[in-house]
Amino acid sequence: MASPMVDFCEQSNPLVLVQVGQSRAEKANAKRVQQSFLAAAEKRALIWMAHRTPEWISPDQLTALAFLGQVGAGFCFALSGSHTLALLGVVACLAVNWFGDSMDGTLARVRDKQRPRYGFYVDHMVDTFGASALMGGLALSGFMHPAIAAGLLVAFLMLAIQSYLATYTIGEFHLSFWKFGPTEIRILLAVGALALLRWPVVLHGHYRLFDIGGAVAIAGMTAMLLWFTVKNGSRLYRQERM
Repeated sequence: MASPMVDFCEQSNPLVLVQVGQSRAEKANAKRVQQSFLAAAEKRALIWMAHRTPEWISPDQLTALAFLGQVGAGFCFALSGSHTLALLGVVACLAVNWFGDSMDGTLARVRDKQRPRYGFYVDHMVDTFGASALMGGLALSGFMHPAIAAGLLVAFLMLAIQSYLATYTIGEFHLSFWKFGPTEIRILLAVGALALLRWPVVLHGHYRLFDIGGAVAIAGMTAMLLWFTVKNGSRLYRQERM
């Protein structure tokens, strides 16, 4: 349904709806920028798997699977405070999340059944809820201070907002920052979960492993956020000089 403002503008300029439609099409077909360490090899593997995926499996089912994997990882983290072996479940759930999250879009593209606006919206709202569940599980695990888990979630959401705004204003959707993408982050998180089985506390027993890792991650994401905000803001300023 069109907004009241669009309805009002259409009365004085019939081209408004045409321009709105063109703008939506441009955002839906934004250039995907994926330059992470594993991007090339991962893309080849995903396309190979997509061609061999049974027809009865749909991209929506894979999106749901990714969400369940991320929620499952959060649940296993929360459980690991009293049952350390639940950390193995974290690794398994992260693998499930990778498969679903990476395959849903690839499968749609391979089958030429893309729904760009629907896929973009649903996929990233699912990521938002999933990230909240994951960080909530970490906060409850006892392996990370709740304040650091909250800081990680805020930093993730702010970086995501930056990415979505860049997609809308510049027409580029970055799936990675400084060679790090979702896959690399999952690998680091899985390695960290396995390390917790032996080294939950480091540096002479004074600091938790995930507190240190979380603080470093917050600093890194904050630096990325500031860098890309200045970079994209400057780019838009040059393109739209008064």
